[in-house]
Amino acid sequence: MPDKDIFILGIESSCDETAASVVKNGRTVLSNEISSQIDIHTLYGGVVPEIASRKHTERINQVIRKALTDAGKTLTDMDAIAVTYGPGLVGPLLIGVSAAKAMSFATGIPLIGVHHIEGHVSANYIAAPELEPPFVCLIVSGGHTHLVLVEGYGKYRILGMTQDDAAGEAFDKVARAVGLGYPGGPKIDKAARDGNPTAIRFPRGKVGDSVYDFSFSGLKSAVLNYLNEKEMKHEIVNVPDLAASFQQSVVDVLVTHAVQAASEYHFKKLALAGGVASNSSLRAQMKEACEKRGIEFFCPPPILCTDNAAMIACAGYYEYLAGSFAGLDLNAVPGLRLGER
Repeated sequence: MPDKDIFILGIESSCDETAASVVKNGRTVLSNEISSQIDIHTLYGGVVPEIASRKHTERINQVIRKALTDAGKTLTDMDAIAVTYGPGLVGPLLIGVSAAKAMSFATGIPLIGVHHIEGHVSANYIAAPELEPPFVCLIVSGGHTHLVLVEGYGKYRILGMTQDDAAGEAFDKVARAVGLGYPGGPKIDKAARDGNPTAIRFPRGKVGDSVYDFSFSGLKSAVLNYLNEKEMKHEIVNVPDLAASFQQSVVDVLVTHAVQAASEYHFKKLALAGGVASNSSLRAQMKEACEKRGIEFFCPPPILCTDNAAMIACAGYYEYLAGSFAGLDLNAVPGLRLGER
């Protein structure tokens, strides 16, 4: 370990949050500034990449300045600049990468490229400073559903992933179909609290003989078919019941896969990560399932589940310790896979 405190400036711009954070020694957050574009994209029912890119351009310098000020630090106090370079939307990614490269070039501060999904996993290190690999981690977000073994810092073995829609994507599409709007995850979660999760029996997705892969497109189609049938019969849809039943179908699969993996591979620690990890039903049911099997459960607070730069700075810290730095030729890689460099 270093014989002095290490300060990392993290930058995140993979989708519609412009974020910057200063983190000390990987786990102590000194600042975590997030500028959200939700209100803008709600008007269009989802993220518009061109608009997101423009807003990142407008806000990124302000957000970085605010993060440094809140931390009581200057740019020259930073030991490295960590930035998300993939996966994500190429335009937004380029804004963050360009800002980080410009600062690195101007100051000589080392540059670190961070994988966005690794950032989500690393949010657990901030929330639970005692957590160390190895552990099982379920990453669920708008664009990703991964079940991985975290074998070490920056070392991942993918057990399963979605073969079509990600869990968060399914939430957004169903929310739009029933008129709840964007963003779908929080709106489904809220509506489901007043509904009956057993009112409608929706399918639990399976992918052939693949034990740990996920599929949510069939579930999405089942919800749409249910809505069409109700419309044809001129029957009123009970939105809370539908939301609760849909949500339960997703949660059942996520919890079953994750707990089964922890048991099969003899891991006693299981963590959640990603935007969908803030879903109240998923958190509660995963915690209950882990307690029944003697598995220690970890989950970051909602502010660290959604996109933020503290998680990027945390992941960047462990890249820093490993000596994994990027050159000024670092580029955005929108389709970057977990484990790739």
